[in-house]
Amino acid sequence: MEIPRSAVWNQRRYKGRCAALSAHISADCDTASVAMDVHRASMMNYEDCDVNDMDTKNRKMQHCEERVDSGMDSLKEDEYMKIVEEMEILRFEEPSVIPKGTCEPWTQEVTEDGDTYLHLAIIHEAEEYAIQIMKQCQNDPFLNKQNNQRQTALHLAVITEQPHMVDRLLKAGCDPRLVDQNGNTALHIACKRGSLACFSVLTQIQTQHLHSILSFPNYSGHTCLHIAAINNYLSIVESLVQLGADVDAKEQCSGRTSLHLAVDLQNLNLVHTLISLGADVNSLTYGGYTPYHLTFGRQNSEIQRQLYNRTAQELRAMPESESEESDEECMSDEDCMYDDIQFCGR
Repeated sequence: MEIPRSAVWNQRRYKGRCAALSAHISADCDTASVAMDVHRASMMNYEDCDVNDMDTKNRKMQHCEERVDSGMDSLKEDEYMKIVEEMEILRFEEPSVIPKGTCEPWTQEVTEDGDTYLHLAIIHEAEEYAIQIMKQCQNDPFLNKQNNQRQTALHLAVITEQPHMVDRLLKAGCDPRLVDQNGNTALHIACKRGSLACFSVLTQIQTQHLHSILSFPNYSGHTCLHIAAINNYLSIVESLVQLGADVDAKEQCSGRTSLHLAVDLQNLNLVHTLISLGADVNSLTYGGYTPYHLTFGRQNSEIQRQLYNRTAQELRAMPESESEESDEECMSDEDCMYDDIQFCGR
């Protein structure tokens, strides 16, 4: 589209005036920059002068810098086309894009418990409000805000058994790796509550983080598999192992595996399930105990029999405790025999 000559020249006059004014105001700025502005302004004002007027009115040429007439006749065709080309390539800087939600005042409001509007919508199962908030805050950090118990909206959706909201939150950009005040991710909570629906959603969306979540212990040292085993959710135990959870992972307090925990709980079905999934019956705790050792003094003889047949022969004997060794050393050492009523050799 061709730009009218009058519009081009008005733009040119405006630029000339701004350059001259900038040179006047910025007199104390960098010398080279000011000189460039003055030169540009003088050159543009020089071009503003009408050549015909210069020939007939030489006595008024001292006022040439103040002229504001169009002077279109003084432009040559190639100069005019050059100006048109320069204006066509002008680009204005676009304003920076502000993420949705972050600039909204309501995203900064929280209750005394640290709950945002999204937390409250999830807690009260106000689905329409929660969906509207998520639409306004797609992939926004607001979705991952934590309350005073460090719970995100995703944690609360699992706690309140809302698998459809778990699905929407994950797709909207919630981070499933965030933990609450007990170190539990949303998947840890689903395993603790036995929520198969929420468990299914959490293990099918954003699967790029699943491996790290499965191996991540909470602040009690328990992984998702340990939690599912302790709470006797056999189907979740099977699913976790199939998804890649380490069936022999040790909890960080004493080094017990899920099989050790099953023996502690005297849960025969869980013992059978873990053995069928490939659990190592010879795995040792930090104290050197196999799952078989934990059957001593327990009532379920069937668990003891099952583990005895599978435990390596060299590991069947109970390890000697440090306290017993120290007692034996003390009794055999003459230094342990002393008279506590002697003072200064008397």
